[in-house]
Amino acid sequence: MLPEPPPDTVHGMFDNLSDAYEAMVDWPKRLAHEAPFYRRLFETARAKRVVDVACGTGHHAAMFHNWGLEVEGADLSPEMIERAQTRFGQPDGLRWVVRGFQEPIAGAGKGFDIAVCVGNSLALANDLTTIQTAIRQMLAAVHPGGAVVVQVLNLWRLAEGPCLWQKSLRAKLEPGEVLLLKGIHRCGGQGQVDMVVIDPANGGLLKSESTPFVGLEAEWLEQMADDAGARKVEIFGGYQDQPYQRETSVDLVMIAEK
Repeated sequence: MLPEPPPDTVHGMFDNLSDAYEAMVDWPKRLAHEAPFYRRLFETARAKRVVDVACGTGHHAAMFHNWGLEVEGADLSPEMIERAQTRFGQPDGLRWVVRGFQEPIAGAGKGFDIAVCVGNSLALANDLTTIQTAIRQMLAAVHPGGAVVVQVLNLWRLAEGPCLWQKSLRAKLEPGEVLLLKGIHRCGGQGQVDMVVIDPANGGLLKSESTPFVGLEAEWLEQMADDAGARKVEIFGGYQDQPYQRETSVDLVMIAEK
Protein backbone atom coordinates (compact mmCIF):
# COMPACT_ATOMS: atom_id res chain seq x y z
CA MET A 1 0.00 0.00 0.00
CA LEU A 2 1.34 3.41 -0.93
CA PRO A 3 1.62 6.08 1.78
CA GLU A 4 -0.92 8.84 2.06
CA PRO A 5 0.20 12.08 0.37
CA PRO A 6 0.45 15.28 2.40
CA PRO A 7 -2.97 16.94 2.82
CA ASP A 8 -4.12 19.06 -0.12
CA THR A 9 -1.13 18.17 -2.34
CA VAL A 10 -3.21 18.18 -5.52
CA HIS A 11 -5.44 20.97 -4.26
CA GLY A 12 -2.41 23.20 -3.76
CA MET A 13 -0.85 22.51 -7.13
CA PHE A 14 -3.91 23.34 -9.15
CA ASP A 15 -4.86 26.36 -7.10
CA ASN A 16 -1.37 27.80 -7.60
CA LEU A 17 -0.98 26.92 -11.28
CA SER A 18 -4.48 26.71 -12.70
CA ASP A 19 -3.70 29.51 -15.15
CA ALA A 20 -0.59 27.69 -16.41
CA TYR A 21 -2.49 24.39 -16.65
CA GLU A 22 -5.20 26.06 -18.74
CA ALA A 23 -2.70 27.70 -21.09
CA MET A 24 -0.64 24.53 -21.56
CA VAL A 25 -3.46 22.41 -23.04
CA ASP A 26 -4.56 22.77 -26.68
CA TRP A 27 -8.20 22.20 -25.79
CA PRO A 28 -9.76 22.26 -29.29
CA LYS A 29 -7.26 19.64 -30.49
CA ARG A 30 -7.63 17.48 -27.40
CA LEU A 31 -11.43 17.51 -27.37
CA ALA A 32 -11.60 16.79 -31.11
CA HIS A 33 -9.39 13.75 -30.52
CA GLU A 34 -11.44 12.42 -27.61
CA ALA A 35 -14.99 13.36 -28.69
CA PRO A 36 -15.68 10.35 -30.96
CA PHE A 37 -14.88 7.97 -28.09
CA TYR A 38 -17.35 9.68 -25.76
CA ARG A 39 -20.06 9.99 -28.40
CA ARG A 40 -19.91 6.25 -29.06
CA LEU A 41 -19.99 5.49 -25.35
CA PHE A 42 -22.86 7.87 -24.61
CA GLU A 43 -24.92 6.60 -27.53
CA THR A 44 -24.41 2.97 -26.47
CA ALA A 45 -25.46 3.78 -22.90
CA ARG A 46 -28.25 6.12 -24.05
CA ALA A 47 -26.77 8.60 -21.61
CA LYS A 48 -28.69 11.64 -20.44
CA ARG A 49 -26.86 12.53 -17.22
CA VAL A 50 -23.07 12.61 -16.84
CA VAL A 51 -20.80 13.47 -13.91
CA ASP A 52 -17.18 14.54 -14.42
CA VAL A 53 -15.65 13.84 -11.02
CA ALA A 54 -12.39 15.77 -11.58
CA CYS A 55 -13.45 18.34 -14.13
CA GLY A 56 -10.56 20.81 -13.81
CA THR A 57 -11.44 23.95 -15.73
CA GLY A 58 -14.55 22.30 -17.15
CA HIS A 59 -13.86 21.70 -20.84
CA HIS A 60 -15.09 18.11 -20.99
CA ALA A 61 -18.17 18.89 -18.90
CA ALA A 62 -19.02 21.85 -21.14
CA MET A 63 -18.57 19.72 -24.27
CA PHE A 64 -20.93 17.07 -22.90
CA HIS A 65 -23.48 19.76 -22.00
CA ASN A 66 -23.25 21.18 -25.52
CA TRP A 67 -24.29 17.74 -26.78
CA GLY A 68 -27.56 18.10 -24.89
CA LEU A 69 -26.65 16.16 -21.75
CA GLU A 70 -27.30 17.13 -18.15
CA VAL A 71 -23.85 17.44 -16.58
CA GLU A 72 -22.30 17.88 -13.15
CA GLY A 73 -18.66 18.97 -13.05
CA ALA A 74 -16.86 18.48 -9.74
CA ASP A 75 -13.31 19.21 -8.64
CA LEU A 76 -11.33 19.34 -5.42
CA SER A 77 -9.90 22.74 -6.34
CA PRO A 78 -12.15 25.79 -5.76
CA GLU A 79 -9.88 27.72 -8.13
CA MET A 80 -10.57 25.26 -10.94
CA ILE A 81 -14.32 25.37 -10.33
CA GLU A 82 -14.27 29.17 -10.29
CA ARG A 83 -12.49 29.17 -13.65
CA ALA A 84 -15.01 26.69 -15.08
CA GLN A 85 -17.94 28.82 -13.93
CA THR A 86 -16.36 31.99 -15.30
CA ARG A 87 -15.61 30.44 -18.68
CA PHE A 88 -18.75 28.37 -19.26
CA GLY A 89 -21.34 29.86 -16.90
CA GLN A 90 -23.96 27.73 -15.20
CA PRO A 91 -26.84 27.34 -17.66
CA ASP A 92 -29.68 24.89 -17.11
CA GLY A 93 -28.32 21.38 -17.08
CA LEU A 94 -24.74 22.32 -16.16
CA ARG A 95 -23.76 22.34 -12.49
CA TRP A 96 -20.37 22.96 -10.85
CA VAL A 97 -19.45 21.71 -7.38
CA VAL A 98 -16.34 21.52 -5.20
CA ARG A 99 -15.89 17.89 -4.14
CA GLY A 100 -13.03 15.48 -3.50
CA PHE A 101 -12.65 11.83 -4.47
CA GLN A 102 -13.55 10.47 -1.04
CA GLU A 103 -16.84 12.35 -0.75
CA PRO A 104 -20.10 10.73 -1.88
CA ILE A 105 -21.32 12.03 -5.22
CA ALA A 106 -24.28 14.22 -4.29
CA GLY A 107 -26.31 13.41 -7.39
CA ALA A 108 -26.10 9.69 -6.74
CA GLY A 109 -29.64 9.68 -5.33
CA LYS A 110 -30.99 10.71 -8.72
CA GLY A 111 -28.35 8.74 -10.53
CA PHE A 112 -26.08 9.30 -13.51
CA ASP A 113 -25.67 7.29 -16.67
CA ILE A 114 -21.93 7.89 -17.04
CA ALA A 115 -19.18 8.97 -14.63
CA VAL A 116 -15.83 10.09 -16.06
CA CYS A 117 -12.47 10.79 -14.44
CA VAL A 118 -9.88 11.75 -17.06
CA GLY A 119 -6.72 13.79 -17.51
CA ASN A 120 -4.69 11.55 -15.15
CA SER A 121 -6.76 12.97 -12.29
CA LEU A 122 -7.30 9.67 -10.49
CA ALA A 123 -3.56 8.90 -10.40
CA LEU A 124 -2.94 12.29 -8.79
CA ALA A 125 -4.79 11.03 -5.71
CA ASN A 126 -1.47 9.23 -5.18
CA ASP A 127 -2.64 6.45 -2.88
CA LEU A 128 -4.49 3.25 -3.66
CA THR A 129 -7.06 3.59 -0.88
CA THR A 130 -8.32 6.93 -2.21
CA ILE A 131 -8.31 5.60 -5.78
CA GLN A 132 -10.34 2.56 -4.75
CA THR A 133 -12.79 4.79 -2.88
CA ALA A 134 -13.18 7.05 -5.92
CA ILE A 135 -13.97 4.11 -8.21
CA ARG A 136 -16.50 2.81 -5.68
CA GLN A 137 -18.15 6.25 -5.43
CA MET A 138 -18.37 6.57 -9.21
CA LEU A 139 -19.91 3.13 -9.70
CA ALA A 140 -22.37 3.84 -6.88
CA ALA A 141 -23.43 7.02 -8.68
CA VAL A 142 -24.36 5.42 -12.03
CA HIS A 143 -27.49 3.49 -12.94
CA PRO A 144 -27.34 -0.22 -13.78
CA GLY A 145 -26.34 -0.33 -17.43
CA GLY A 146 -24.24 2.81 -17.03
CA ALA A 147 -20.47 3.05 -17.03
CA VAL A 148 -17.44 4.62 -15.40
CA VAL A 149 -14.56 5.90 -17.56
CA VAL A 150 -11.08 6.38 -16.12
CA GLN A 151 -8.08 7.67 -18.10
CA VAL A 152 -4.60 7.92 -16.60
CA LEU A 153 -1.09 8.22 -17.95
CA ASN A 154 0.76 4.95 -18.38
CA LEU A 155 3.79 5.53 -16.18
CA TRP A 156 5.40 2.23 -17.10
CA ARG A 157 6.36 3.31 -20.62
CA LEU A 158 8.81 5.80 -19.09
CA ALA A 159 12.33 4.79 -18.16
CA GLU A 160 13.44 5.82 -14.70
CA GLY A 161 15.60 8.90 -14.72
CA PRO A 162 15.66 12.65 -15.32
CA CYS A 163 12.64 14.72 -16.27
CA LEU A 164 11.30 14.30 -19.80
CA TRP A 165 10.28 17.81 -20.82
CA GLN A 166 7.15 17.39 -22.91
CA LYS A 167 6.08 20.88 -23.84
CA SER A 168 7.11 24.52 -23.74
CA LEU A 169 5.25 27.62 -24.89
CA ARG A 170 4.90 31.32 -24.33
CA ALA A 171 1.64 32.57 -22.85
CA LYS A 172 0.20 35.81 -21.49
CA LEU A 173 -0.49 35.30 -17.79
CA GLU A 174 -0.13 37.48 -14.73
CA PRO A 175 2.10 39.53 -14.59
CA GLY A 176 2.64 39.41 -18.39
CA GLU A 177 4.19 37.15 -21.00
CA VAL A 178 5.73 34.02 -19.48
CA LEU A 179 7.46 30.84 -20.63
CA LEU A 180 5.78 27.61 -19.49
CA LEU A 181 7.58 24.29 -19.23
CA LYS A 182 5.86 20.97 -18.47
CA GLY A 183 7.60 17.68 -17.90
CA ILE A 184 7.22 14.26 -16.36
CA HIS A 185 9.59 11.77 -14.76
CA ARG A 186 9.44 8.39 -13.08
CA CYS A 187 11.02 7.14 -9.89
CA GLY A 188 10.06 3.53 -9.25
CA GLY A 189 6.29 3.21 -9.05
CA GLN A 190 5.69 6.94 -8.73
CA GLY A 191 5.68 9.71 -11.32
CA GLN A 192 6.10 13.44 -10.97
CA VAL A 193 4.42 16.12 -13.07
CA ASP A 194 6.71 19.15 -13.20
CA MET A 195 5.49 22.64 -14.11
CA VAL A 196 7.78 25.67 -14.36
CA VAL A 197 6.80 29.29 -15.07
CA ILE A 198 9.64 31.60 -16.17
CA ASP A 199 9.78 35.32 -16.84
CA PRO A 200 11.49 35.38 -20.29
CA ALA A 201 12.42 39.05 -19.97
CA ASN A 202 14.94 38.40 -17.22
CA GLY A 203 15.05 34.61 -16.91
CA GLY A 204 13.61 34.70 -13.40
CA LEU A 205 11.66 31.76 -12.01
CA LEU A 206 8.10 32.84 -11.15
CA LYS A 207 6.51 29.56 -10.07
CA SER A 208 7.33 25.87 -10.01
CA GLU A 209 5.56 22.76 -8.76
CA SER A 210 6.31 19.05 -8.82
CA THR A 211 3.27 16.93 -8.08
CA PRO A 212 3.39 13.16 -7.51
CA PHE A 213 1.11 10.61 -9.10
CA VAL A 214 0.91 6.87 -8.70
CA GLY A 215 1.70 4.45 -11.49
CA LEU A 216 -1.43 2.34 -11.92
CA GLU A 217 -1.42 -1.18 -13.26
CA ALA A 218 -4.30 -2.25 -15.50
CA GLU A 219 -5.05 -5.25 -13.30
CA TRP A 220 -5.29 -3.01 -10.22
CA LEU A 221 -7.98 -0.89 -11.85
CA GLU A 222 -9.82 -3.99 -13.04
CA GLN A 223 -9.79 -5.49 -9.55
CA MET A 224 -10.96 -2.25 -7.94
CA ALA A 225 -13.84 -1.99 -10.41
CA ASP A 226 -14.78 -5.64 -9.88
CA ASP A 227 -14.74 -5.17 -6.12
CA ALA A 228 -16.98 -2.10 -6.50
CA GLY A 229 -19.61 -4.07 -8.40
CA ALA A 230 -18.74 -3.65 -12.08
CA ARG A 231 -20.22 -6.41 -14.26
CA LYS A 232 -17.79 -5.85 -17.14
CA VAL A 233 -14.40 -4.11 -17.32
CA GLU A 234 -12.49 -3.22 -20.50
CA ILE A 235 -8.98 -1.81 -20.69
CA PHE A 236 -7.61 0.16 -23.66
CA GLY A 237 -4.40 1.93 -24.56
CA GLY A 238 -6.10 5.13 -25.72
CA TYR A 239 -9.24 6.75 -27.08
CA GLN A 240 -9.25 4.76 -30.33
CA ASP A 241 -9.98 1.54 -28.39
CA GLN A 242 -6.48 0.26 -29.17
CA PRO A 243 -5.14 -2.61 -27.03
CA TYR A 244 -3.26 -1.57 -23.92
CA GLN A 245 0.47 -2.31 -24.02
CA ARG A 246 2.24 -1.72 -20.72
CA GLU A 247 5.59 -0.94 -22.33
CA THR A 248 4.38 1.44 -25.06
CA SER A 249 0.85 2.82 -24.53
CA VAL A 250 0.74 6.51 -23.61
CA ASP A 251 -2.63 6.17 -21.88
CA LEU A 252 -4.48 3.61 -19.81
CA VAL A 253 -8.25 3.84 -20.30
CA MET A 254 -10.76 1.77 -18.33
CA ILE A 255 -14.47 1.39 -19.05
CA ALA A 256 -16.28 -0.29 -16.16
CA GLU A 257 -19.92 -1.14 -16.85
CA LYS A 258 -22.37 -1.50 -13.99
